[in-house]
Amino acid sequence: MSRIGGLSISAGDILLKKYRVEKLIGEGGTGIVVSATHLQLEQRVAIKFLRSALDSDELRTRFEREARAMGQIESEHVVLVLDAGALDDGSPYMVMEHLEGRDLARVLKEDGPLPVEQAVDCMLQVCEALSHAHDNGIVHRDLKPANLFLTEQPDQRIHVKVVDFGISKILDKNLLADKPEDVTSAFTVLGSPRWMAPEQL
Repeated sequence: MSRIGGLSISAGDILLKKYRVEKLIGEGGTGIVVSATHLQLEQRVAIKFLRSALDSDELRTRFEREARAMGQIESEHVVLVLDAGALDDGSPYMVMEHLEGRDLARVLKEDGPLPVEQAVDCMLQVCEALSHAHDNGIVHRDLKPANLFLTEQPDQRIHVKVVDFGISKILDKNLLADKPEDVTSAFTVLGSPRWMAPEQL
């Protein structure tokens, strides 16, 4: 069976003796996300890995910080991190809640703009997520439609989850643990230019 996203992982593989890999569900600039099932709990989860071709000390540090940052934010509008660590070969991973729905970028592409009331409601949910993040000393730095995941509640209202804190800025030194130094050089550009604030550019 073919490998997933260039990683030595295939559908059906058992990871960490408890997660059965199902399929690829997402790819980003540096990460691969697969759906999996927890064998004991029969619970669906999403597992994120670094792209093997881009693995570096800097990206590993960012990946670890992303897991730590997301784990500190207690908000119903931030994707929940359930576990994190490294596989036997040293590849870092992050286990998250499995979300059903589409990211806002896909919604806009497939359905067009949201109705005004719905758009306002979504942005208020995003603001709530960011407020919790800022209270924990975390700045996202890459807000864009692709990082806003829209799920549907039982009453059919849209429920927003902010995802991908991979390039977040952590202001709380206690969260930096064993790697307190800033991994961003003065001339490094982070984020998606189309969605950056002018002062960030």
